Amino acid sequence: MEFKPGSKLYFYEIERKAGETIAYVNFLGAPFVPSIARMPEVMEKVIDILGENPNISRVVLVQQRNYSYGGEQVMMLQEIAQLYEYLTKQENILHGSKLAFCEKCLGRRYSEMAKFLVLLKRDPIGAYNFVKRLGRSEPSIDDRCKDCNVAYRRLIEKITSLLEATKLIRRAVKFMDKYSGREVYEKIFRPDVLPNFVFTRLTALLPDEAEIIDQYEIGKGKDKSSVTILRRRGETRYFYHLLPPEYTLREEQQELVNLARNVLSEHRPKAEEFTDPERIRNIFFNIARDLLQELAEQKKIKLSYEELIKLSRILVRHTIGFGLLEILLQDEKLQDIVLNAPIALNPVYVRHEKYDECVTNIWPSQEDAEGWAAKLRMLSGRPLDEANPVLDTELLLEGVRARIAAIQQPLSPSGLAYAIRRHRDKPWTLPLFIKNKMLDSFTAGLLSFLIDGSRTLLVAGTRSAGKTSLLGSLMLEIMPKYRIIVVEDTLELPVTSLRKLGYDILRMKVRSALLSESTEIGADEGIRTSLRLGDSCLIVGEVRSTEARALYEAMRVGALANVVAGTIHGASPYGVFDRVVNDLGVPATSFKATDIIVVANPVKSPDGLHSYRRVVQVAEVRKHWTQDPLEENGFIDLLRYNVEKDRLEPTAELINGESEVIKAVAANVRGWAGNWDAVYDNIMLRAKVKQELVNTASKLNKPELLEADFVVKANNIFHEISDKVREEIGVPESKRVFPLWKDWLKSEVERI
Repeated sequence: MEFKPGSKLYFYEIERKAGETIAYVNFLGAPFVPSIARMPEVMEKVIDILGENPNISRVVLVQQRNYSYGGEQVMMLQEIAQLYEYLTKQENILHGSKLAFCEKCLGRRYSEMAKFLVLLKRDPIGAYNFVKRLGRSEPSIDDRCKDCNVAYRRLIEKITSLLEATKLIRRAVKFMDKYSGREVYEKIFRPDVLPNFVFTRLTALLPDEAEIIDQYEIGKGKDKSSVTILRRRGETRYFYHLLPPEYTLREEQQELVNLARNVLSEHRPKAEEFTDPERIRNIFFNIARDLLQELAEQKKIKLSYEELIKLSRILVRHTIGFGLLEILLQDEKLQDIVLNAPIALNPVYVRHEKYDECVTNIWPSQEDAEGWAAKLRMLSGRPLDEANPVLDTELLLEGVRARIAAIQQPLSPSGLAYAIRRHRDKPWTLPLFIKNKMLDSFTAGLLSFLIDGSRTLLVAGTRSAGKTSLLGSLMLEIMPKYRIIVVEDTLELPVTSLRKLGYDILRMKVRSALLSESTEIGADEGIRTSLRLGDSCLIVGEVRSTEARALYEAMRVGALANVVAGTIHGASPYGVFDRVVNDLGVPATSFKATDIIVVANPVKSPDGLHSYRRVVQVAEVRKHWTQDPLEENGFIDLLRYNVEKDRLEPTAELINGESEVIKAVAANVRGWAGNWDAVYDNIMLRAKVKQELVNTASKLNKPELLEADFVVKANNIFHEISDKVREEIGVPESKRVFPLWKDWLKSEVERI
């Protein structure tokens, strides 16, 4: 809400949006900061507005910052407004017969009731204390005024009981012993403070009676935000409190950003310009910086270079960007961000890697929700309307990748809603997963062996199990000399990062399974096209629909030449079979083209309050069955999760060399065919290499050793040393390869 220049103080307008009726009260130009708690005249005006408009659910005091009161705070004031209405009209305590008993008492009692009514709107707690004093201190009178006095006492008792029934007085009672005057109101009426250029509300104050569990900062330089994790006793969910830089600006800085935002809003980029979001953000950043500097000079406001950059970033966020969502996405500890419909009536919820599900102090606005939807349509080139109420796309910001699913009416009857999955800034690696206990070093060694063995592999699991992250880490185990083709409908795999690491990689974006028509080609056609693009490893982001048939064609064609891998929803190997064959229509015999199924699922703690991502099963698919692999022993576990020990354990089939898939890999390698000991030695060698990276990074406090660039380098050296040893003695024996690789690691670490 923007008031026209010259609007009177206390002038108000009412808007209804997103299920809320909001009263905006003008305080622009006022020589004070408006506050219901501190200022009786502001409280009185708000109560008057609520009396005239009883359906109001939120009150916003508009100044350089907007002070928003909602929920229980408005309800408490509404009760006072209703009580005032009742006492002045129905009870008519100023002019009604309740006071007109005798001329002797009327003047004094009229004066007392008039004072009470004034206090009721300006200071309800003071009004309550006032009538309580009246009830206690009424002097004795002669018999002529006895009936008058009794009636007055009854009135006082009634008013007192009515006040004591209000939420405000009940809430204030527990503070009255500690605070006097309007200090009590400051414990009750605490607004959400919004800069004038921000629509999304943010509760700046920490919640009462909450224990601080953790605190840290996110962002860079002057543009940092503080995060506080709190927990109230008796609540299982943590509270995620964010304080971004836009909410801590000085008044003159707020004014600058607001002025600049009004200018930039007239020059929004066209839809075609959003095809290169990084470029358009850079252009707007430069425009914002120059504009802010010019406005600062006009207003004679001094800004340091760092402050100018900070304000420019804030301005870009709240014009062509995604506002506070961008701040949340800076937090590497967040995995998911959820905005439920109706947007304006629900806080943002997040999933934290350490504290699981958290409720935040962020309340999005309908304006922001609609603005984000428009930007996502432009960025993705995909529709979001009543005919296509689902939009699944990706969001790329500076150092951040995220997948966004947006839904709207009629699928979401209450309007827009969002689910955002934040991807790690850098690709996950197998050593990182070892460190985080998603899998152990032996599992990493086995998966590395199978990738080098050009097996067909599906990573299965429930939602939020880490399937895509694990698939991305397996892509780093592919030797960079091999070409990789990636087929995705939503761009989640770390293709850009792999390309920067020197991989020969081609990404194909196909039509979402949720869309019946679009200009994009279907996933099945994309997979078939990949088979005509030369000898390549094929990675499918997620097997969702009709592309399953094409994927199994690729597996049958490419299984003996290159890796074919993808992700799929399924909680077990048979669950994957059931989905692929019965849901997606792949012939049962074609499913045999799958060699390995890796199952990743969240594991709950005994108290149910925490969950941990774990690989819980690695199974191979045998080829001898004809109808049902479960009944015909078509699934053989190679690794199985031990919940008591919180780790994967090799099965007897793996230890005793009874894996047909591993035998098939060994059959094509000289020195390994029929030599299970040599094969097992190589798996253990790879496991030792991964574990040594983890140990060295921990010992030397060098977490960068676990990141993709160093892991790829370490893998390349491992293959180089293995090849030299193989040429010398015929097989890459662990006792020869591992010491040489450790020497390289030691020398490399010394140079870092």
